[in-house]
Amino acid sequence: MIRKILTAVCILAATVSSLPARADGVPLLSRQQCIAMALDSSPTVKVADLEVSRTEYARKETQGGLFPTIDFQAAYQRSIELQTIQMDMGGQNTKLKMGSDNTWNLGFSAQLPIIAPTLWKAISINKSQILASLESARASRLDLINEINKSYYALLLAIASRDVIKQNYDRAKLNADIYEKQFLAGTASEYDVLRSSVQVTNIEPELLQADIAVRQCKLGLIVLMGIDYNFDFMPDVTLEEMQQDMYAYPLGADTDLSANSSLRSLDIQAEIARKNVDLKKFAWIPTLGASYSLSWLSLSNGNALKNMDFSPYSNVGLALSVPIFSGGSKYYGLKQAQIQTKEIALQRENLLHSLAMQRDLALDNINREASQISSSAEGMKSAKKAYDIMQKSFEIGAASYLDLRDSELAHTSAQLSYYQSIYNYLVSVSELDLLLGREEELNRN
Repeated sequence: MIRKILTAVCILAATVSSLPARADGVPLLSRQQCIAMALDSSPTVKVADLEVSRTEYARKETQGGLFPTIDFQAAYQRSIELQTIQMDMGGQNTKLKMGSDNTWNLGFSAQLPIIAPTLWKAISINKSQILASLESARASRLDLINEINKSYYALLLAIASRDVIKQNYDRAKLNADIYEKQFLAGTASEYDVLRSSVQVTNIEPELLQADIAVRQCKLGLIVLMGIDYNFDFMPDVTLEEMQQDMYAYPLGADTDLSANSSLRSLDIQAEIARKNVDLKKFAWIPTLGASYSLSWLSLSNGNALKNMDFSPYSNVGLALSVPIFSGGSKYYGLKQAQIQTKEIALQRENLLHSLAMQRDLALDNINREASQISSSAEGMKSAKKAYDIMQKSFEIGAASYLDLRDSELAHTSAQLSYYQSIYNYLVSVSELDLLLGREEELNRN
């Protein structure tokens, strides 16, 4: 355990040392690096991979039935009372003791299936079960990547929101300083000074809450990555920088649902169900097996370890089993398998309709959120321009503090709305990628 911990620490240290860092030494992590760390350490992904290995071993176990089965047997029997038979010999009733005190029987036996349809079909079913395990492992990776994406985007949103509040806080302090200077110059009242000072005090809890939100988002991402919670890092990108190429995917990507993990899993289940129908039908087919045995027999009286004289004997044979009547169990088992196949077909049809509806809604949301980003960006520019004008007017005394506060609130609200729209867009795209089962798009550059 100590070696494993030290190895993990060394790997993390080597990874951190190779990462780019800010001026203060805090390493920068990209979304792809966070995904790589999570996939490497996630217990869920590891369990899914182990399940694939377990299913592969189960297939090999079934395949073992195609090879000969060889056993060795050894048996010893000691007679307490020999068997007595009575014979009429010349009018006299004679009793004879038959058998030996000691009986040793040693030998090998081998069985080989020659015609075993159910075994052949079981091996085919095992192959499909391996595909089902692989798809389950793939689904676990897709879910984890989507969770990492959303956590990473939430951290970007928290950082952007904190920057907006910090900017608002700096502005409030600047205005409070302006009122303080105006009060000393006799051009502002003490009430104005107190009001601006209270405004600074009111923003401080918001700034503290924003710092807590950043910390919480970072811890949530660290938990998904499976690394030490004391590890500090920052994203290597901002929400504004991610907006540059965010429109490329929805406009030109394929939205086919064939790679959806739930749909693929159901298709594999349907294949297994069809093979199970064949398996039930094969139960009516005769089976043929070959056998061979080689044994040594020793019969002796007295001491069991003396006078042993082993005589070999062997035989070879064929065994044919023809099913005739089983009380209808095979027939009803076949009917169950056929019904299960129909159920899965109906489930697939219903799932396909549901997924198509979810895809269309997701595309509508993405297009709507893309429009929201454009309008929010324009609104933010207008709010910034209005605030700059009001700030200059306030500095020369041409605008009241109430007018300035209104422009500040409008600008802050426009900024937060802009960042929120980018976050909503990115999360919607990630959810759509998960719905379409596009791992390369979920983890795209």
